[in-house]
Amino acid sequence: MAVPCPPIRERGKFVANKIVHFEIMGSDGEALAGFYREVFGWDPEPVEGTDGYHLVGEEDTGVGGAVGQGTEEMQSYVTMYLGVDDIDEHLAKIEGTGGATVTPKQVIPGVVAFALFRDPAGNVMGLAENETPPAE
Repeated sequence: MAVPCPPIRERGKFVANKIVHFEIMGSDGEALAGFYREVFGWDPEPVEGTDGYHLVGEEDTGVGGAVGQGTEEMQSYVTMYLGVDDIDEHLAKIEGTGGATVTPKQVIPGVVAFALFRDPAGNVMGLAENETPPAE
């Protein structure tokens, strides 16, 4: 039987790489956003200029995220993004310890720098740099 981990504040430690974003994606982004709106009362807001990507605020879920349209390569997936100071440094660590880069660092100026990786068990996870990249 596993021993439950006490809350971080009780252990007096800072979590450097906390979960900062999640994505729940499917083949029909609009329908998926409607599902989470209807079942859980979330308020997914469409992002202008995207194909079915809807942001969900922390007030709905505890951690901000998105529900929507998957990509051609990954139509349906659920992933979490971990906040890091340096994506390239973490991708090197990941590759050196049995993981693999799925999507190298991508930068959306003024919004986010992110990457996707596969852990040794095959789970796809994300990285998001803690500092927002400058707008162009």
